[in-house]
Amino acid sequence: MGILFMWLVTALGLWITTLLVPGVSARTPGTLLLAALVLGLVNAFIRPLLWLLTLPLTVLTFGLFALVVNALTIWLSAALVPGFEVRGFGSALLAALVMALLGLLGFILLQWLMVGEVHWIYMQQRGHGVYL
Repeated sequence: MGILFMWLVTALGLWITTLLVPGVSARTPGTLLLAALVLGLVNAFIRPLLWLLTLPLTVLTFGLFALVVNALTIWLSAALVPGFEVRGFGSALLAALVMALLGLLGFILLQWLMVGEVHWIYMQQRGHGVYL
């Protein structure tokens, strides 16, 4: 259920991005859904490799180069999905920024809707057992 929700949220984010960023467009709602699916697959399989290869640059730029990596994934998704167009790297970079801001806004909204009930759980290993 979570994967379906994330897919729909990504499609919604791409739709908002097409409204805000000149040079980013999708022909149909089906194109947006397919673009969101492809972007999710690119983020799952290709982006980790890009992050690893560009880690020194990301560290040197205090994380700002991560936007470039995200722009590359959006640009690659547009190249793979007919009807989803990103005209130029500048549009891809702006789209990556909009998607990042939408993700941040979504996380803040989620916390607000759940009245602060979003908790992070981490596990710490001591000796032989695992404790929460």
